[in-house]
Order: sequence, then C-alpha cells, then structure tokens
Amino acid sequence: MGAHEETATYPPLNTLKPVTENLWIVDGPTIPFGPPGLKMPFPTRMTIIRLCGGGLFVHSPTHMTEDLRAAVEALGPVRFIVAPNRIHYWWVPVWRAAFPDAEIWMAPRIREQASGHIDFPTRELTGENGYPWDDEIRTLPVAGSFMTEVEFFHIESRTLILTDFIENFEPQKLNWWRRIMARLGGVLAPQGAMPRDMRLTFASQRPALKRAVETMIGWAPERVIIAHGRWFERDGAEALKRAFSWLLR
Repeated sequence: MGAHEETATYPPLNTLKPVTENLWIVDGPTIPFGPPGLKMPFPTRMTIIRLCGGGLFVHSPTHMTEDLRAAVEALGPVRFIVAPNRIHYWWVPVWRAAFPDAEIWMAPRIREQASGHIDFPTRELTGENGYPWDDEIRTLPVAGSFMTEVEFFHIESRTLILTDFIENFEPQKLNWWRRIMARLGGVLAPQGAMPRDMRLTFASQRPALKRAVETMIGWAPERVIIAHGRWFERDGAEALKRAFSWLLR
C-alpha cells in the first residue's frame, strides 16, 4: 500500500470499533476504483450488528485477518453476511469460508458482476420485508439502471447503513488531483453526496429514488454509516437532507 493509500484509510484497520450498543464498524484497507489512470484509493468500511438472539449481521465485509476473525467470533455467531450492491462483494467468499454456517444475502446482479467469484448458494435481497432480521433491521432496496443498492436501518440504535449512496472523502486524505476529482464528482467532504456519475444511473428512476430518500429521512436516523470516507456520527437525518438536496428540491 502506497503512502497516499495509507493516508486515505481510517486506522486502526481491521479492528472492531464500537459505535453504539450492539453495533460496530471495521475500517479496512483501500481498494483502487475509477477509470484507468485516474483510480482513487477508496477506504473500505464494514458494519456489524448483534441481533437480539446474539447472532451477527455483517454488512459489506472487508479484509479479514486472524485477529479480526477472533474478535468477531467473540461477539457471537455470524448469522448473515450481506453484500449490499453489485460492487461490494469481493471479500464475501473469504467470510463465507470462515463462517460456513452463515446465510449469504446479496443485492441483485452481483453474480453478473462477479464472473464466477461467487460459486456458492446465496439469497437475493429483492424486497423490503420477509427477512429473518425484519423485527430489528429495516431493509430498503433502491434500484437504478446500473445497480440496486440495499439500505438498512437498525431500529434500536437509529443507525442508517448506506454503501455508495453517499461518499464523503476528506480533502486532507487525498493528493491534489484526487481532491479535484472528488470535488468534481460531488463527493468531497464535508459536502459528500451521491456521486454524480451514480446520479445519472438513477435518472429514469428519480421519483423512486426520491421516495426512498424520503423514507430514510422519515426513519429519523441518529447516525449514517457509509462505506467510503467520513461517516456521519450525529444528526443523520440532516446529513441526508443536505447530501440529497439536489434530489429533494
């Protein structure tokens, strides 16, 4: 990992970090993403929820180390491993191998994207209910022309978990040309939002996207966890209104 990639991360990496009761995040290494020659180091983030029965809900798994595996095992049995959109699946096979009794739930079109990387049984996230975690976590698939991203709301802690719907790259963690790219893409903190190229893939589904955002605001989240960049530790509903002001106005 190069110097810029190290700066882009949120150490300590591969370590459980408590957010609130029964909810943790894990900040992982960067992955390169973007057009050839202009790839940016995307820091990664996983969220883990401990359900009432003690089982764990693992959202967007990141790189696994032996120490991280032991720490997760100490929290409880992994029951569900969730890949929330067609870009966030890479480490699922590693986690499935480590926790073979867990159910694998994936957003639509991941097998199409994965090209054989996923060679084991999975279940698809297609609706808003009918899941084993319905009593504790709300599920909201939002479909665009390129991908469906599935959002989750942990009712007990009022935590909204997004993936790529908001990106919030801190300028001090980027070199000069990546700061320009992030600004042009609409994802430079503290004004992070849905990337402009992703907005285009929802052009035909804009009314449905707006309804989904209004639903999430209506949940009144206290915090919003995202996969890439600085997440929002408080005033979650206000963060959503600001990040999606281009859509809501």
